[in-house]
Amino acid sequence: MPSAEKRLWFFIRKRQLGDFHFRRQHTIGPYIADFACVEAMLVIELDGDSHGSDKSAIYDERRNAFMEAQGWIVLRFWNSEIYENIDGVLATILDAAENGARELAIAKSERP
Repeated sequence: MPSAEKRLWFFIRKRQLGDFHFRRQHTIGPYIADFACVEAMLVIELDGDSHGSDKSAIYDERRNAFMEAQGWIVLRFWNSEIYENIDGVLATILDAAENGARELAIAKSERP
């Protein structure tokens, strides 16, 4: 696991972030997400230097579109953000997880 992933995992594992359970290397269709929180339908992807190319951008857009079509919220962060602004990254993840979990709870309660 790349070091940026290890660093983020340190902060989100074992329900340390808002009591949400995150998984590493979670399979969604033909793709493997870096991290996923099933209860909030949230995917976290970390992008390194290799994601700066046009080819990678197209692939990432395709991945995002597939996951979003399955109902997932996709957050992408540059590896550098994990080192330079971990507090901001964690706040963004927590906000998205809380919103995703809330939306799922509302949707479930509205089912007949």
